[in-house]
Amino acid sequence: MPHLTASADARRIAGGEQLGFGVPGYAHPLLAPAEWAELARPGTPLHWAVLNIANGPGSRPDPHCLEAAGRLRNARERALHGEAPDDTVRASGGRLLGHLDLAHGERPFDELIADARAFIDWYRIGGFYLARCPADRARLPAVRRLTGTLHALLAESDSADGGGRLVLGHGTHPHPGYAEAADQLVTFQGPWTDYRWSQVAEWTADYPPERFAHFVHGVPRTHLEEAMRVARWQGAGTIFFTDRNDRDGRSGQSDPFAALPSYWDEIVSRIGPGISE
Repeated sequence: MPHLTASADARRIAGGEQLGFGVPGYAHPLLAPAEWAELARPGTPLHWAVLNIANGPGSRPDPHCLEAAGRLRNARERALHGEAPDDTVRASGGRLLGHLDLAHGERPFDELIADARAFIDWYRIGGFYLARCPADRARLPAVRRLTGTLHALLAESDSADGGGRLVLGHGTHPHPGYAEAADQLVTFQGPWTDYRWSQVAEWTADYPPERFAHFVHGVPRTHLEEAMRVARWQGAGTIFFTDRNDRDGRSGQSDPFAALPSYWDEIVSRIGPGISE
């Protein structure tokens, strides 16, 4: 069981009811129409979803992605300004993030900013997911420079309500300084066989659950409740669990997060409230 101090336990358990989904990146809307449709379903407890056309924005606007992005923006507007604006599960959801691949700190700054501008101009995204973000202290100044520039670009955009959202896709616990560089950190990404015995970094207890996300593949339906307990205990406010794995050919994708888990409806109902048809 993950190590936590007593004071952190109480803080994490208190925030557990705020769990919602972060989607690392579904397949193209032509290949995954059901997945993209579920994101816009009223009441889905969605915090954010990543749009990734060709490891970035692609070379030109994609009409199918434009349509999917528009549906998600409209769903967010309805959630925020519809009949139940005080429903925190609905009101926190629906933000579309553009996928920026940092290549563990190897991609040039100018290339990343060019991709970011394309995402904003073409798809009116509400933030960015910084995939393969470095986690070491040496790369922290460069990441801070990048996130500062991205926040400024989002602030100038009329599509990024609330200044936009930045998520760092480390997939592991980074140096603590990264917590001040973005809105949320992905501190676990991997298989259930590792996750169920994982330990949380003690410094994360200084932050609320909405600052952390966990992505876990290969979670059997019979262990779904256990996986959710681990997420709550470790202080993750955003999750994506799936029974698919990187050797699963059912979806025709090698990425286990590219398609819906078989128990999507069940996990949506477990996370609730605010679910409606």
